[in-house]
Amino acid sequence: MAHLFDEWRSRSPHYDDTHEAVCDSVRAFVSREIMPNVDAWERAGELPRELHRKAARAGILGFGYPEEFGGTAQGCTIFHSFVQSEELCRPGAGGIVASLMTHGIGLPPILAGGSDAMKQAIAPAVLAGEKIIALGITEPSGGSDVANLRTRAERKGAHYVVNGQKTYITSGMRADWITLAVRTGGPGIGGVSLLLVDMASPGVSRTALEKMGWHSSDTATIHFDDVEVPAENLIGPENAGFGAIMRSFNGERIGMAQQAAANARLCFEDALDWARERQTFGKPLVANQVIRHKLADMLRRIQATQAWIDHCAWTLMNDKAAPGEFALLKVQATQTMEFCAREACQILGGASFIRGSRVERIYREVRVMAIGGGSEEIMFDLASRQYGF
Repeated sequence: MAHLFDEWRSRSPHYDDTHEAVCDSVRAFVSREIMPNVDAWERAGELPRELHRKAARAGILGFGYPEEFGGTAQGCTIFHSFVQSEELCRPGAGGIVASLMTHGIGLPPILAGGSDAMKQAIAPAVLAGEKIIALGITEPSGGSDVANLRTRAERKGAHYVVNGQKTYITSGMRADWITLAVRTGGPGIGGVSLLLVDMASPGVSRTALEKMGWHSSDTATIHFDDVEVPAENLIGPENAGFGAIMRSFNGERIGMAQQAAANARLCFEDALDWARERQTFGKPLVANQVIRHKLADMLRRIQATQAWIDHCAWTLMNDKAAPGEFALLKVQATQTMEFCAREACQILGGASFIRGSRVERIYREVRVMAIGGGSEEIMFDLASRQYGF
């Protein structure tokens, strides 16, 4: 049986030989540079900076970004990005994807709203793997409630002075820059701005956070105490940051949905391989109807989720995207991942409880996928309001 990582694309109208070429290239990189090191990086709690440089040389960091900044955008669509993401998920360690590709959420606001000088100063270094950029939105007082964020930036002459905290920041311990959501005006959505902050600035301090999963991704609480930020580091107009943040959420949520679907496929594959090899009561585990039904139910949910992901990607490409649908898609994908992780654990039994297996890591990473980018509860509420009920 062909692995689900490959065969599902061959029956889809959205994928062709160009996508398989991306698959082959990224798979070779993952097999060579990541697979042998997963356990060591999980224990270390972070990725080596050299991996960013190697990924840049392999064309991974710049994939889909403008050529003028060192990227490769010609001929790239969101479906090509899905294939790259799929292959990066193959080790079954979500922290590697999150940390290596953290520029995927930190850099787009700069490219969309930053000055030409800012773009030239930041994008080439990030896409070359020489610098790391993070995104800072979530605060100890709340995450998805962006309209009520409290970190404040007060304009004083040629600088903004920033005070506040951000938490759960991916790549927060290693980041050289952070795209920071701050309050520059009054309460509500009309007072939010985005600033580019140099993490080496006086007054910036960081605290590492230990987590249930994503062990290979460094995560931090970041403190800003009278941090001076040049006024030219404002990204877009002052007090217009809320819209930029909301626009980035569609891309983040569909990206997380694709990763969740990839993780669900991994769980299915490992469970199927185990069920075929494991002998119980004189016969393969898969010979039991209850096991076959578990596998079939996993497959049903995976296929439905991937079809919806591809549909939402098409709506993005054709200016028909609806935020409410992306919110529901994220719930669908992460619940599919959770179901498949659970059923894979049931099929693998004790083997799923031992560190070092993909299913064990994925099971621990379900919660960050279900909560990050907007929890299920918030996604349902967002969708209900978008659809008017």
